[in-house]
Amino acid sequence: MSELVPKWGKLLLPALLLCALPFYLDAFWLRIGLFSIAAAIGAVGLGLLSGTAGQLSLGHAFFLAVGAYGYTWLAGDPGPALPPALAAVLAVLLAGAAGGLFSPVAGRVRGIYLGIATLALVFLGHHLLLTADSVTGGFNGRSVPPLTLGGFGFTADHPELTVLGVPFGAEERLWYLGLALFALTWFTARGLLRGRPGRALSAVRDSETAAAVMGVNVARYRSAAFVVSSMYAGLAGVLLALSFRRVVPDYFGLALSVDYLAMIVIGGLGSVAGATAGAFFVTALPLLMTRYADQLPLVAAPGTGGEGALGPTEAARYLYGAVIVVILLYAPDGLHGLSRRVRARLRAARSPDRPSSAPPPPTTETSPATPARAKEHTP
Repeated sequence: MSELVPKWGKLLLPALLLCALPFYLDAFWLRIGLFSIAAAIGAVGLGLLSGTAGQLSLGHAFFLAVGAYGYTWLAGDPGPALPPALAAVLAVLLAGAAGGLFSPVAGRVRGIYLGIATLALVFLGHHLLLTADSVTGGFNGRSVPPLTLGGFGFTADHPELTVLGVPFGAEERLWYLGLALFALTWFTARGLLRGRPGRALSAVRDSETAAAVMGVNVARYRSAAFVVSSMYAGLAGVLLALSFRRVVPDYFGLALSVDYLAMIVIGGLGSVAGATAGAFFVTALPLLMTRYADQLPLVAAPGTGGEGALGPTEAARYLYGAVIVVILLYAPDGLHGLSRRVRARLRAARSPDRPSSAPPPPTTETSPATPARAKEHTP
């Protein structure tokens, strides 16, 4: 029990800090945090699929769109107009079902061929989003119905809420919802990785032949990993839709799938903490560059079109593209592996080779046996 206290203590302080942020940050920073939390949920799912199971996927944006549009249609009008909480759960299950329909392909195809197959999902999904006007709203998208739980709405004024003198609007309420969903994602993913499924998926990634010899059903585990990853992506899509308050087809394109690949490569493949760090970096960077574009060299503010300058989004992509190159060259295990090595070196520096309280070893000058031995050999 005493060994668990430090681990929980390490988690308690960051959790309290995150819970206190809405009392000190304005809506802009909370919105960046919300987008980053949603991206972290999706990145954890892709990390399970690509980092742990070793399956390349370029179709993560498709399952994000299924979650986002699934919730919007199920809770909205036109649509069944279901209770928003039920619609959110069904949207996650719908994304898992979409992954299940594709799982036979994922169970039998691997490597670059699976990447190309999932790439087709992105183009097919984008075409459906543009043409299925009655469900998706077409090119202009749809407004997202707000989430309500037991009469409490995650909106600005339903009901009006003030905590410790701070008015809680939509961003503050969604912040705590996002933290709860991310905590659920974090602990379930770590449980999968540390349990039998995680060991089986790691064995499949390292050698399918060796995994089959050990009794692992390779096709079954590969398919299951794809379904679980799709459900994480669906949950991220629901949270993104609630944060954006409007969904449009152009957001769920190939660039979004590439962004998610960048998240898990920068953070570290097969690591929940690494996927989270990579998601925050890739998501927050373009938003921050947009906010401070007028103060950055070679970056033009949106809509200004300065000569020889890049837009904030393009500049951010160049920047984290360079980070990926540096990571692959000098830290192939990503930010998580780099931080682990730094912590190991710090622990080694704090732990001397010999405790300072230990007595020094006896020498020939101080040892009482020396004169005796010398006397015995004296003729």
